[in-house]
Amino acid sequence: MNIAAIISLGLYFVLMMLIGLYAYRKSTSDVSEYMLGGRQLHPAVGALSAGASDMSGWMLMGLPGAVFVTGFSAAWIAVGLVIGAYFNYRLVAPRLRVYTELSEDSITIPDFFEKRFKDRSHLLRVLSSVVIVIFFTLYTSSGVVAGGKLFEASFGLDYTLGLFVTAGVVVAYTLFGGFLAVSLTDFVQGCIMFVALVLVPIVAISAVGGFDATHAEVLASPPASVADAPSRATFFNWFQGLSVIGIISAASWGLGYFGQPHIIVRFMAIRSLKDIATARYIGMSWMLVTVVGAVAVGVAGVAYVNEQSINDQLTDPETIFILFSQVLFHPLVTGFLLAAILAAIMSTISSQLLVSSSSLTEDFYKTFLRKEASQKELVLVGRLSVLVVSLVAIMLAFDRSSSILSLVSYAWAGFGAAFGPIILLSLYWRRITRNGALAGMVTGALTVLFWLYAPVTINGASLSDTIYALVPGFFLSMLATVVVSFMRSEPRPKVQEEFDEMMVAMSAEKQPFF
Repeated sequence: MNIAAIISLGLYFVLMMLIGLYAYRKSTSDVSEYMLGGRQLHPAVGALSAGASDMSGWMLMGLPGAVFVTGFSAAWIAVGLVIGAYFNYRLVAPRLRVYTELSEDSITIPDFFEKRFKDRSHLLRVLSSVVIVIFFTLYTSSGVVAGGKLFEASFGLDYTLGLFVTAGVVVAYTLFGGFLAVSLTDFVQGCIMFVALVLVPIVAISAVGGFDATHAEVLASPPASVADAPSRATFFNWFQGLSVIGIISAASWGLGYFGQPHIIVRFMAIRSLKDIATARYIGMSWMLVTVVGAVAVGVAGVAYVNEQSINDQLTDPETIFILFSQVLFHPLVTGFLLAAILAAIMSTISSQLLVSSSSLTEDFYKTFLRKEASQKELVLVGRLSVLVVSLVAIMLAFDRSSSILSLVSYAWAGFGAAFGPIILLSLYWRRITRNGALAGMVTGALTVLFWLYAPVTINGASLSDTIYALVPGFFLSMLATVVVSFMRSEPRPKVQEEFDEMMVAMSAEKQPFF
């Protein structure tokens, strides 16, 4: 690796650490600042932070790799995500921002659940915290795997060393700087990702000879050198090899947005309700451009690899973006583009570490072990929790054969099914009860786990290969919540009064139609 690329990447690391140091001095005096930034997040920072923490290493590695292998049919996931993100901004963001502040200033999702339903038993808090810690540890490991692959493919470093380098930097600024550090670094990382996903496909397509030449080269290419790769003749067919159920499975990723704690917590932190619309415009514009860019990288990758006859250099389709950064750009730019991948990886890891940490601190330690703990003590416990979760994630990531997209899909389905229906119904249905929420959460999480690991097949295919686990998990969770809520008397008057307060606050601030 050219020294210039190393310098460029080193400057990126220094910038992230400096932001962490700034945040450490600015907003870590109490647990609310450490976990939620004091609810003073600028809408632009909130939008890019939500986007960057959402679009992890799969955006620059997983999605281009999937398109490289199977063509446009792999892009249904991206279509579903764009639609889901929009409705998340429309349906969840405004009400969650208002409701979490009204509900005794809730600072975590488990905290919100407990205060929303006035659950004195702490069952909702404990159960949702367990779901967060389990699935986020898995989710975080996907980011660490991506980091290991990056350093192995780019620098020729040992995969394990790559794990520790990636995790070390992100843990450092998250541990010390808390939510503000995570949000500010996410903003910078989102900007880097945006530039990279505009620059790389434009340069790559130009190198092949333009759009027409790229199209022709793709069709003339042999199938990808992986098992069951389809013919390139069907590359641009959105429906090739997909049944209706297959399309539903891919597009249903959008349903998962409603239950992703590391994304929706950004809505809770934006400084005011009126800023939500601004955040939506910025966030959706960023997402549309980056998703299209990621798909274009996969398309250009097929054409370029075939034209240059360098199939032997691409041992893993998920590293096509890395290959482009090495062969098409000056080493200084190469370092910047590698930093974009790290940005995608780190922005997600940091968000997930912080949410896991906040859950362990607020929902376990403070609730059950040290109710009278000082703010200073809670911040310290939060930092230790970041360290513990990261170490477990690193251990899980030692399996270098793990597919980034597969790991993400498991965690995404788990959160989407366990939390998504509960979040939506909590914000829109006055009649939902605590027992209904409990039933829905358990049903969603268990359905996903059953779908992923049960030794059951349909026509020789596993359940997860038949339809994405999120689909049955989400709708069974919704059904269980509604049925159990109707089985008991209406929620307590205090719960209903608070819901009405939220509705009044929402009506006082008109939201734009789009």
